[in-house]
Amino acid sequence: MAVSPDDKTLAKAHTFIRYEEGDDTWGNMGDLIFQEDTSYKCPTYIQKTPPCQGSCPSGEDIRGWLQIVRGIEKPSNDMSMQEYAFRRSTTANPFPSMMGRVCPAPCEEGCNRNDVDDFVGINAVEQYIGDSAVAAGLTFDDSTTPSGKKVAIIGGGVAGMTAAYQLRKMGHYSTIFDDHPQLGGMARYGIPGYRVPRDNMDAEIARITNMDGVDVQLNTRVGKDVEVEALEKEYDAILWTLGCKKGRGLFVDNWDKVPNAISAVDYLESFNLGNMKYTAPKIVCVGGGDTSIDVVSVSRRIGTLAEYHKLGEHGEDVATGKIKHNENPENHIKNKVPCEVTLTSLFPLDQMTAAEHEVKDALIEGVTILNEVMPLEIIVDENGRAIALKVVESVMEGNLPKPKEGGIETIIEADLIVSAIGQFGDLEGVEEFGNERNAIDADNFYQVPGKEGHFVAGDIVRPHLLTTAIGQASIAAETIDHYLKQAELSKRPKVDKHHFDLLDKLKEFNLSPTDYQETKEPDLRGTDSDNYAVHNFDDRSQFEIVKSSELFLGHFEQVNRYKRTEDVPSSNEVLGHFMERMNALAEDDVVEEAGRCMSCGMCFECDNCVIYCPQIAVFRVDKTKSTMGRYVDTDYDKCIGCHICADVCPTGYIEMGFGA
Repeated sequence: MAVSPDDKTLAKAHTFIRYEEGDDTWGNMGDLIFQEDTSYKCPTYIQKTPPCQGSCPSGEDIRGWLQIVRGIEKPSNDMSMQEYAFRRSTTANPFPSMMGRVCPAPCEEGCNRNDVDDFVGINAVEQYIGDSAVAAGLTFDDSTTPSGKKVAIIGGGVAGMTAAYQLRKMGHYSTIFDDHPQLGGMARYGIPGYRVPRDNMDAEIARITNMDGVDVQLNTRVGKDVEVEALEKEYDAILWTLGCKKGRGLFVDNWDKVPNAISAVDYLESFNLGNMKYTAPKIVCVGGGDTSIDVVSVSRRIGTLAEYHKLGEHGEDVATGKIKHNENPENHIKNKVPCEVTLTSLFPLDQMTAAEHEVKDALIEGVTILNEVMPLEIIVDENGRAIALKVVESVMEGNLPKPKEGGIETIIEADLIVSAIGQFGDLEGVEEFGNERNAIDADNFYQVPGKEGHFVAGDIVRPHLLTTAIGQASIAAETIDHYLKQAELSKRPKVDKHHFDLLDKLKEFNLSPTDYQETKEPDLRGTDSDNYAVHNFDDRSQFEIVKSSELFLGHFEQVNRYKRTEDVPSSNEVLGHFMERMNALAEDDVVEEAGRCMSCGMCFECDNCVIYCPQIAVFRVDKTKSTMGRYVDTDYDKCIGCHICADVCPTGYIEMGFGA
C-alpha cells in the first residue's frame, strides 16, 4: 500500500488550471496569429525528451520502461513485461539492479511530477527490473556478426564493462584489462556490500563477460605487466577507463607524514577486499559526499577491539587493511565493540553532497556530523602519530573554504583520520596520457586529443557518478565504432540520450512505412493517407526537453509515492549489521508506482483529445496499425484548428502546427 506523503507533499494544493485569471493575451507570436478556422494550424504530434531522461547521465529511456511496467507499451511477441522492460532499460545501462540501488537519482530530481505531488520512484522501479532479470537468468544478445575488430579496454569498472557491452552489440570484440582480482571497479571496491549485494553485481557483470567476444585479463596492469605499445599493435583501438583509484589527502601541512591517516579510497578498498575486519576506536572522516558516508557507515558496522590500544602499531595496520588478518597470529575479530565516528563537512547538513537518505541513515546509525567546519591541523604525539584533528568554523568563497572570522576551533580526538575530499587517477606507467590533474583529456567524442586510436571515458576524465561513467562509455563506444569503420563523426545531438524511436517500434510490429520512391505522388499535397511516412508527427527528442509548463497538470490527481523501506540499524544495533538496507517494492506496488509517470512528451493514450474534439476530427488509429506513439491521428478535412486538443493534452505531446 502507498505510504502517507511527507509534509512537503501535504503542503501542495492541487489547483492546476491551464490559464490564470486575467490571461487574455497570447504568449508568443505563433499563438497570436492563430484564429480558429481561418488558420491552417492543426494538431501535430511532437515527441520530446522527458526531464527524467534529460537529467540522467546514462541517458536511459526512463519514460519508455516505466510505460512498459505500467502496461501501456507492450511487446510484439509473448515476451514478459519484466523482460521487455529489462531490454529497454539496458539499451543504455547494463546494470539496472546495481544502479537502482546506488544511483543518487538526478532523474527523480528532474521529474515533472514534483510539480504535482512528488517525483516518481524511478530507482525503485529500476531495482525491480534489474532484480527480476537476475532472478530469471536473462542474458544479453551477442548475435551481431563480428566485425573482425578488437578493442583493448583498460579498466574493469562500470565504464569499461559498459563499453565492452555496447561495442559487442556493434559487432566489435574487446578485452578488458584490470589490475584487481575481480571486475567492478569502484562499484565493487568502493561501495560496501550492504548497499550493492555482491550476488546481483556478479550476475550483472557475468551477463557482459559471457558475451561472445568479451575477454577479461585480471590482475594485469597496463604500463607494468603489459606495455601500451604491445596493445597498439594487437588491437584496433584502445579505450582508457581507469577510474580514479587514488584519494586526495587533506590540505594540512603534515598529511603525508602521518602514518594513521588514510584516503577514503584506500580505506574502502581494504574493507571490500576483506583485509580489514575492524577499525580504530575513534575515527574522523573529512568529506560530506557519498564516499564519506560509506566510510563512516562501514566503520560503525565493523567496530573496533576492546583491547585495540594494547596491539600497538600492528593493530593499527590491521585496522587500515595494510596487512591481512591471516598474517596475524591472534584472532583480532573477537571482543569487538562499537567505535566513535565523526564526519566533518564544509556544508550545512541539508546541503551536503551525499544523498539525503544516506545522511539520515548515518545519523541513525550513530555517526556524529559536524557541519560547516574545515580541517586546520592534524595533532600528533611524540611518535608523529595522529591523536586528534583540529577544525574551525568555515565559510565558502566560491569553491574554496575559508576560516570564518572569529570562528570556533574544535579538537576532535582521533585514532585514525580518513580523507574523503576527492579522487584522482593512478597513471603510473602510462604517465604520457595524463594531464596536470592526473586525469586524461577527452574531446566531445571522448577521443584522447593527439593520440589517434585512443579513447577515454569515466572517472579518469572527471570523477563523477557511476551513471555518468556509463553514459560516457556509451558515447565512447559509438565513437570507436565510427573510427573502426573509418566513418566521419557528426555533431552529437543537443539532447544526447538513448531516445525512443517510433520507426523502430513500427518495425517491431511490422508496420514500417512503405518505400517512398515507390509510392510518392507527383503532387505531395493531401497525401496524409499515404503510407510512405509517419504523418503529422515530429521527433524533437534530440533537441527539446519538455517542461511542466507545457503539460496540462490539472489532469493528474495527487497520488502518494510508493516508497521503498530501509532496514537502518540504530546506534545500538549497527555493529555487525551487514544486511542490505534497501528493501525492494512488491510487484503490484512497482506497477502502481510506474503508473504515476506522466509520460511527459509522449502520448499515453488518455483519450482526452478524442473526447474533447468538437469536430470529431481527432480519432484513434486503427488497432491493427496502432502502437506506442501512434495512438491518435487527425482528419485535416474536419479540423478547424480550435486548439482544444492541445489544451487538454496532459503530456505536451500535441502542438498546433502545419501538419503534413
